[in-house]
Amino acid sequence: MMKEILTYLAKSLVKHPDDVQVVEKKVSEGVVELALSVNQEDMGRVIGRNGKTARALRQLVSARGAVDNIKTQVEIVDN
Repeated sequence: MMKEILTYLAKSLVKHPDDVQVVEKKVSEGVVELALSVNQEDMGRVIGRNGKTARALRQLVSARGAVDNIKTQVEIVDN
């Protein structure tokens, strides 16, 4: 569910929604890492000024994970 939320939010922010990719990795029991990859032109939109947009994305995904007692880590990766 968290992967779908992050994908939806990222696609609504960027100019190239077809380039958005989210890879989910289970780090350990109860911990999930999500790797967000976007088009290079859209990196600024996803990170935001002083990282505010990235921080908001992480908080929203974390809040959804808390419902299922899952800790989440969102990483924005370079292509």
